[in-house]
Amino acid sequence: MRERQIERRLHSHPSQDGDGVRISRIHDFGGGLDPFLMLDELGAERPEDIGGGFPPHPHRGIQTLTYVLRGGLTHSDHLGHSSSIGAGEAQWMHTGRGIVHSEMPLTGGDGLHAFQLWLNLAAADKLSAAAYRNVAAAEMPRIRVPAGELIALGGDWRLHGEQVTGPLDALAGDAAVAHLRLSGGAVTLDQAAPTLLVHVFAGRLQVGDQVLGRGELARLGSGTRLRLAADADSEALLLAGTPHGEPIAHYGPFVMNTREEIEQTLREYRDGVLTQEA
Repeated sequence: MRERQIERRLHSHPSQDGDGVRISRIHDFGGGLDPFLMLDELGAERPEDIGGGFPPHPHRGIQTLTYVLRGGLTHSDHLGHSSSIGAGEAQWMHTGRGIVHSEMPLTGGDGLHAFQLWLNLAAADKLSAAAYRNVAAAEMPRIRVPAGELIALGGDWRLHGEQVTGPLDALAGDAAVAHLRLSGGAVTLDQAAPTLLVHVFAGRLQVGDQVLGRGELARLGSGTRLRLAADADSEALLLAGTPHGEPIAHYGPFVMNTREEIEQTLREYRDGVLTQEA
């Protein structure tokens, strides 16, 4: 087994999106995290951090995966989907050729702590039909070990010889997403996907032979196995996938392959036909 080591590190930066929602963001629209594009962390203890939520807005050419740790979000879209998710639950959206949706925080005493991940669609899928799915916490399989646990949202994961498959089975780029909790100690992850990312959002983790702090994301080099260790309570998102290796053109909520396709998308949005079937 070949041990994977960190080849690149990125740190989240403060930003705002929607109607004044404060977030911490990591992004690379140049293909450096392919098939992943962006990871937002929503953390709100005060009402002013939530702002007006995310009122109706469009997307094309991506998938989004929203995962809630505390609080909740309610989703609605032009397809007629309307649902809410709470702690430990997720919602997945395949925007395809176009979707208009809103995500509004469910305010309460617990505040809000959630993540939204953007995955790039392959060129052949960018104009496919839009789709949406909710995932309950009970649907997500777990691997429990003395040092902690792994919660599989999607894709295949193997930890200490035990394998699980998360319920999200149509993630772009054959992606896999998991939530890792360690309370002290080490675990061994078997993951040979070409792209493997680790994002630490609580505590600190030793990833291979380096240490990642809160808010850092690392891209791992090639290999088949990764050692992760913590000396105190720590949490991370694990992302694995296969790069598309295609050009990326990005403008706001739209991600296509060329500038001409972006301009066409903007025209169709202005003309009110973005979500219509071709």
